[in-house]
Amino acid sequence: MKKFVALTALAFTFATASAFAESLTGVVADEMCASNTAKASSPAHAACAAKCIKGGSAPVLVVGDKVYKFADPAKAVAFAGKKVTVDGTVEKDTITISSIK
Repeated sequence: MKKFVALTALAFTFATASAFAESLTGVVADEMCASNTAKASSPAHAACAAKCIKGGSAPVLVVGDKVYKFADPAKAVAFAGKKVTVDGTVEKDTITISSIK
């Protein structure tokens, strides 16, 4: 019985570990241009990102070659084209923002 309880607890731990808190630093870009991560994260692209996000393109976080979607994109709109550090919970390619600065 003790082994069963221990295995159940271990399985539960792995099942809930899929989402974890993380701190990511990158650039808030528009989803359309983020397919080219080098372009989307360059300082020259900041005005374009701000314009596209204001026009309705979803904001995303570009960290190196990885692109993260925001679960709550409205929190990132004010940071369009800027380098930020986002603290939040990451699950697959989506981050839920706890803080952004």
